[in-house]
Amino acid sequence: MVRGRMHGIARYALELARRLPALAPDLTFMGLVAPEGLPRDLGALTPSIPLRCARAGFLAPVLEQPMLLADLLELAPDIFHATSFSLPGLWNGRLVATLHDANHLALPENYSPIHSLYYRLIVGPRGKRASALLTVSEFSRDELARHLGLTPYRLQVIAPGVDERYQPPAPSEARDFIQRHRLPERYLAAVGNPKAHKNLGLLAKLAPRLSMPIVLLAGKGAAKELGFPDSTVELAELPEEEMPLFYGAAEALLLPSRYEGFGLPALEAMAAGCPVVASNVSALPEVTGEAALLVPPEDPQAWAEAVLRLLRDDRLRKSLVEKGRERASRYTWDDCARRTLAVYRRVLEKPRSGR
Repeated sequence: MVRGRMHGIARYALELARRLPALAPDLTFMGLVAPEGLPRDLGALTPSIPLRCARAGFLAPVLEQPMLLADLLELAPDIFHATSFSLPGLWNGRLVATLHDANHLALPENYSPIHSLYYRLIVGPRGKRASALLTVSEFSRDELARHLGLTPYRLQVIAPGVDERYQPPAPSEARDFIQRHRLPERYLAAVGNPKAHKNLGLLAKLAPRLSMPIVLLAGKGAAKELGFPDSTVELAELPEEEMPLFYGAAEALLLPSRYEGFGLPALEAMAAGCPVVASNVSALPEVTGEAALLVPPEDPQAWAEAVLRLLRDDRLRKSLVEKGRERASRYTWDDCARRTLAVYRRVLEKPRSGR
């Protein structure tokens, strides 16, 4: 799943790949990546472990499952960790699977029928036979259990983390970032993609009522597709190393999503000293706690009032920045990696299944 624009599932896989070998020098790690290999602009996230290009990509018609079986039979791992919902339905070795959310089942209207079918024919049955099932939040655990017919206790929650690079930038760093990308001196940040559950269309309706422009990072053409006004500044892409600056230079991050299995951008923004206004549904309240302003995702008036309140109230802004940084500090990739390694070691103690 590490391909194209960086997203939460890709970051999860890359952060584990670069941290686990140092935590377990007695184990040997190898990464199975897409047929085309990894993107070239990963920077510090580029894994140092050996990589093997898979014979077929995720959801490749007819080929994915038999080719994944061939890859795993050749590699013969003691454990295969599927870091997303691409599970090996035909391979019966020790499997650790991380299922980040159930949105393909909870929001079938946002996906093609093949995605829902894949979950029901591959993910559900193979997940039930996995040596260990992981997910990223209590919300996702309950959703996956409900949609896949599992007991919630079958899934262990191990939250993602925030990279230590996410820190409040110095004023000079923020100014340089703004000038380099020709951004407004003061702006509101929004991230995501045009999918309906990200709900960025709400911000498009809200933008004309706000006192400063939105800078949208949602892929090329997203602003026009979603109906944002001309005052919106669109960033099609940003290098990974500049994401802390993008958040840290903003007046706030607006995250109106209707459905999030976790909501990593909220934590990353808070770590960078950026206050967050987020939806009060799915995993976002669990992740942000009292460190964000939480608003119903279908109420534009409430969103306008929350954003304007934040921009006018310096005391509120300072409080959210302080609470946000403290909240984000509880989530580290090192802790995620250590807890995941403990799962590996527990699984290694179990007898291997027949192939």
